[in-house]
Amino acid sequence: MFGFLRPSNSGRLGVADAIARADAGELVLIDVREPGEIRASGKAAGALTIPMATLAMKADPRSPECVAELKSGKPIAIYCASGGRSGMATQALQKMGHAEVHNIGGFGDWVAAGGPVER
Repeated sequence: MFGFLRPSNSGRLGVADAIARADAGELVLIDVREPGEIRASGKAAGALTIPMATLAMKADPRSPECVAELKSGKPIAIYCASGGRSGMATQALQKMGHAEVHNIGGFGDWVAAGGPVER
């Protein structure tokens, strides 16, 4: 029923590919968890921190508050704690006009795939 919230492996960006593309500077990585969650566990190295509550303001290219990295036209990969919020964020960014947006699941998926972490 809520499959749209989970990352998909069919024609979608997998976590290992997201790690490689983030390392090469080919995509923008966004963590939509709350600051307390990030303080407790760290985040993917290089990820932008844009909690769901500020997503519309910080990620909409029409907003004066939009972060510069999201105006680059690069593909975007989003994660949260388990994939639910990142699924909602993926849909929101697509509605804002971002062409290539991927829900790569949860932070645990990033760590399990060997993605670098910063604290």
